[in-house]
Amino acid sequence: MVTTVRAPNPSPMTLDGTNSYVLDCGAGAALVIDPGPPIPLHLEALRASAAADDLAIRFIVLTHGHGDHAGGAKLLAAATDAQIFAHPKCSVAHDADLPLESDLVLGELALRVVDAPGHTFDHAIFYHERERALFTGDTILGQGTTVIAPPDGAMRPYQRTLQRLADEFGAARTIYGGHGSVVTDPSAKIAEYIAHRRMREEQIVAALAAGEGTIPDLVRTIYSPQPNPLWPAMARQILAHLLALQSEGRVVARPAGRALSAAESAMLNPDLATIVGPEEAALMGDEIGAQLRLDSLDEYRLAEGSTLPS
Repeated sequence: MVTTVRAPNPSPMTLDGTNSYVLDCGAGAALVIDPGPPIPLHLEALRASAAADDLAIRFIVLTHGHGDHAGGAKLLAAATDAQIFAHPKCSVAHDADLPLESDLVLGELALRVVDAPGHTFDHAIFYHERERALFTGDTILGQGTTVIAPPDGAMRPYQRTLQRLADEFGAARTIYGGHGSVVTDPSAKIAEYIAHRRMREEQIVAALAAGEGTIPDLVRTIYSPQPNPLWPAMARQILAHLLALQSEGRVVARPAGRALSAAESAMLNPDLATIVGPEEAALMGDEIGAQLRLDSLDEYRLAEGSTLPS
């Protein structure tokens, strides 16, 4: 049995809020996957959800370390005496590392732990074989697509993770994502995500085939010519694709030889508090990799003979 408890933290980055999941481990124990942000009302809702099924929270498992998923772990653990498990690369304080590429066995519950780099390098996905359920964190959402932003995320590892899910988890019948609704056709959703990233790369290559361009140029061409609150996230998506293409020798860059305009600076190094408010600014900063400042402007072009992969 899987119970969804959605945190009251809606925003442009979290959709309707972060999804936490409560699972029965047997013998009166419960596991929480992603306790969400440190909002006391939400943490109490998790405890109440477990108690409604005569369970007590004894284990906390993190898909990754972003604050909207892991921020409440310490408080929930203190209130319940639960153990926290996280990816070995996760900087969030935890009691034990997840056994990557093996089973995490907690009482009567066994979850296969899949190392799932891409959205972040400390990301794990869990497969509940009995329920044929994937818990995908921010790798796959129930609505829209996720942010892949350097330096904590990278496009090619993310695409390899998606392909692995397609290849190895065709039997899954449910995806429980970190945000959005439950997905009831996992194979179709994974295929949609794979196709989306390929489509975006094709758009970037097509735009550069028409001439050199900066990241702001590409954002306006591919996403929207009109100002958009999510322009900074869009710019970091473009950057992730460009870094992948550069590493493969398919795109080259050179300094633009001029300073950023005010509009370019606002897109590449935004004041996030003016976009999502001060409380959500740190979260959005984590999601878009704002610690990587883009203070110089590059112009990108296709390398000679560059084509899309077949």
